Amino acid sequence: MARLAERHAPQLLAVVGIGPDTAATLLITMGDNSERLGSEASFAALCGVSPVERSSGIRQYRRLNRGERQANAALHRIVQTRLRCDPRTQEYYERRIKQGKTRREIVRCLKRYAAREVFHLVMAMQS
Repeated sequence: MARLAERHAPQLLAVVGIGPDTAATLLITMGDNSERLGSEASFAALCGVSPVERSSGIRQYRRLNRGERQANAALHRIVQTRLRCDPRTQEYYERRIKQGKTRREIVRCLKRYAAREVFHLVMAMQS
């Protein structure tokens, strides 16, 4: 699987946090559902990282949509790796913590950013 990911998506493997297994999972998700992917928002919804408004009556917040669980897990691995290794992500995390966001909210935002980046990389490879 690693060789296939290297052959078909070398640009994807060059991104921080994306390894061969993660790349293969995301490529399979996109390939199986190519007719449904009109925009980055539709890819985010497919992966289960599009925000859904929720309300407890007092507090308004967002949670993640339920989507393709394997793709969601792949994006979660990307975010966790970036939180450990990527200085830009660590700076973003610290800035959002100071704004009063919870870790769960920050990870939700980072998953959405990762989905956006993957979508644009794969679409650039196809054209």
